[in-house]
Amino acid sequence: MYKIVRKRELNPTVTQMEIEAPLVAKKAKPGQFIILRVDEDGERIPLTVAGTDPEEGTVKIIFQIVGATTETLNHKQAGEYIQDFAGPLGMATHTEGIKKVCIVGGGVGCAIAMPVAQEFHRLGAEVTSIIGFRSKDLLILEDEFRACSDKLVVMTDDGSYARHGNVTVPLKEMLEAGEKFDMIITIGPLIMMKFVVATAKPFGVPVTVSMNPIMIDGTGMCGGCRLTLNRDGKRVTKFACVDGPDFNGYEIDFDEAMSRGRMYFDYERHAHEEVCNLYKNA
Repeated sequence: MYKIVRKRELNPTVTQMEIEAPLVAKKAKPGQFIILRVDEDGERIPLTVAGTDPEEGTVKIIFQIVGATTETLNHKQAGEYIQDFAGPLGMATHTEGIKKVCIVGGGVGCAIAMPVAQEFHRLGAEVTSIIGFRSKDLLILEDEFRACSDKLVVMTDDGSYARHGNVTVPLKEMLEAGEKFDMIITIGPLIMMKFVVATAKPFGVPVTVSMNPIMIDGTGMCGGCRLTLNRDGKRVTKFACVDGPDFNGYEIDFDEAMSRGRMYFDYERHAHEEVCNLYKNA
């Protein structure tokens, strides 16, 4: 059992928790993830490590309430426990040799992008961060990004806060103005990452994308997280849990990934509604 040390609401649909997990806190690096179960009957869900405190032995996770499991997890309070917390899993984000990086995060994907930006800042790289949200009400982690970024641009789709538009607008402006990045790292909705890659392609800037497909065991055995890459004219299958979650953005078949990501949408929505009704009637 793993104790919830602290809990914080970042916006109406996104929650941050700090979990007491000393072994994970000691080993985890930016870009890696954990798999948890809320209780004995719960499903396994992957969540990216959003920060660690090795001295305290805690791991920070940030999740959006979208399905039955995240709804159940959100009803847990500080001082309570969750059943399983396995990790760290996956490959850490590559940082070697990168001196100037642009981090592009969208929505709850900013929770994954933040520790990556913090790590580059710690290593002395020049960090430009572009973060985007549908509206001001959904904004998260602005202060944290500002603290680790040499330049920060905040975008909202509806113009309710900061700049109006999506994250590709300032990215394209920077590239057209002659900004030279060693790497662009983008984390967020698949459609957003697809267009970030398309924006960067004419300028020849390497782009890393963080993929979070359907995942069950986290060790490469179930095959649920498989992705198709177009590599050297061939279609190659990789697994996000062991080969990623970071991949070369120019190789990803985004259309297939988006199709697979919608496979259980109706089931997840129905399960979420059932759990919500359960808590309402409790």
